[in-house]
Amino acid sequence: MAKRKKSDKKKRPIAVIVIAVAIVVLFLIRLYQVYEPLISENVFKNGITGPLFTGWSLTEIGNTLLSSASNLILSVAGIVVLIGFLRLHRWSWVLLMAWTGMSLVISLVDYFYSHANYAVMASNVIIAFALNITDVQRMFGIRRDHGSRL
Repeated sequence: MAKRKKSDKKKRPIAVIVIAVAIVVLFLIRLYQVYEPLISENVFKNGITGPLFTGWSLTEIGNTLLSSASNLILSVAGIVVLIGFLRLHRWSWVLLMAWTGMSLVISLVDYFYSHANYAVMASNVIIAFALNITDVQRMFGIRRDHGSRL
């Protein structure tokens, strides 16, 4: 029986996998948020049937298209961050922490003033807690041991 070679790579903490799964969940939610308003407005059946602007404000169809486009951008950005995160790039940790903080603020505003998206809120809370675990911060070079050199 052949012996396996031991890998010199550090084993990823389970928190990194949890964060990756939460990012995938957020991607799927955002992708749903891209298509659902367009389907409810019958954009795929009828096309864009009216103006997007009236004066300086958006019409209902313009607001729907803007919302769907912004969610599409967030979905694609989430995949880019996920790839960087799984490759253990420091910039992905920093970007994900900033993005999670902003998303939590937006979710709280939505909670108090309109409709709350509990799946997004839960995913962001899980990501925020998992990003702050010591092993995850060490793996991304955010936190260093006291005796280590830069």
